[in-house]
Amino acid sequence: MTAVGWLLIGSLLLSVSISSAMAESTSTQVQGVASGQHRSLDAAEKSSLIVTSDYTIGPEDVLEITVWRNTDLSKVVAVRPDGRISLPLIGDVGAAGRTAQQLAEAIAEKLKEFKENPQVSIVVKEVNSYAIYVLGEVTKPGKYPLKSKTTLLQAITLASGFTPAAARNKIVVFRFGEQGGKDTKIKASYDDIIMRDESPQNIQLKPGDTIVVPSETMVLIK
Repeated sequence: MTAVGWLLIGSLLLSVSISSAMAESTSTQVQGVASGQHRSLDAAEKSSLIVTSDYTIGPEDVLEITVWRNTDLSKVVAVRPDGRISLPLIGDVGAAGRTAQQLAEAIAEKLKEFKENPQVSIVVKEVNSYAIYVLGEVTKPGKYPLKSKTTLLQAITLASGFTPAAARNKIVVFRFGEQGGKDTKIKASYDDIIMRDESPQNIQLKPGDTIVVPSETMVLIK
């Protein structure tokens, strides 16, 4: 082969190499943009769960509790599934259903037995309780995140509706008591919600609510 031929082959190989490198660079840039957009979406989702002063603490939330001038009593704790937290000296305290300020006041009141004029502050470090639970005779039972105001009817829709065995007029919503009080049980009828105008049974759900749809068999046995 002549020198000119070898020169042409070399030029073609160089062109292919450059095109391949440019394509790889473009692909990397696209992946980087996609990854950045994903991180932005995650950040936006987290920022939508802004903790205001009237935020109600729920199970699995992480709290930073600070007792002024007492590092031994200052802790970062997670709210247990039963809605309580444990602290030195005072033991268990009901946290679920209270705001940070209400919980701080309750802790301060208990600490008065051991410390004069205790000053307690609470910061919600992690919001993990913005969710509801739909159980029983629904198509897709499970845990569902709350990203906006959600009614009982919307929760049933999230769970893809009832199964054929559902006692849809015997729905029960279990809710943590406010300010650490007794848990409440709310009964609702799907037909009433649908057929009656402005039915009060289509309640707005709160974080931690558990919706149970029993079966017709269970209702008959009872």
